[in-house]
Amino acid sequence: MLKVPIKELEDKNIAIVAMGRSQLDFHLSRVHSVHFDEVWALNAMIGVIPNVNRAFILDPMSRFLNTKDAGGMTEMMRRCLPDIQYPIYTCEVDQRVPATEEYPLAPLVSDLGCSYFNNTIAYSIAFALWNKVGRLNIFGVDFTYKNNMHFAEAGRACCEFWIAKCLDKGIDVCIAPSSNLMDTNVSLKEKLYGYHRLNNPIVTYKEDNTIKTCRWSEVIEDKGEFVGMIGRDDLEFNDVPEPDKY
Repeated sequence: MLKVPIKELEDKNIAIVAMGRSQLDFHLSRVHSVHFDEVWALNAMIGVIPNVNRAFILDPMSRFLNTKDAGGMTEMMRRCLPDIQYPIYTCEVDQRVPATEEYPLAPLVSDLGCSYFNNTIAYSIAFALWNKVGRLNIFGVDFTYKNNMHFAEAGRACCEFWIAKCLDKGIDVCIAPSSNLMDTNVSLKEKLYGYHRLNNPIVTYKEDNTIKTCRWSEVIEDKGEFVGMIGRDDLEFNDVPEPDKY
């Protein structure tokens, strides 16, 4: 088990890829030659994406190897897990999966002063914080979907909590544009509650590592050139999906 952060990860550009629908933004970013220093796969994404550097599967391997509790993922996980060559951080080492390593829970919690973890994604974000990465790109982290407002997965608050801690430490956090995490897929005009009811609402966006505030009418210059973020529906500007910054 790791007892100290990995020096080589400091200031690196990391992609975390989970199983939600916005994982598609990761695949599209690869098509458009977006580079990441490391790619971290969560759970079943080990069987989906190539060139993974680390994986986070906090459930014990017995869940996949001894039971069918993982449902449709079971067969794929049983096939992939024994052959993985990169580290799989989990809750206990299993000799049937040689790549398993115990997640550095004790030293990480001691250093970060917090043990709020209710899903695997949160563990991976905290791992990035502990290792002082420079940029964190988050894909496939979707807890609710507009076409099914009566269903939501638990864990969003925990993930956003750890994202806030990353931001507080100066880590550049970028989220897949189609994800609802941090309200990323909400249009620029609708993000700020209350102001969204105005005819010319106040909006905020990040530009040159600075959060800027202005009226919506000021976002578009006279020449029609966009300054700052664009809405998710502005396809003529948004044909290359890359994570939106906060």
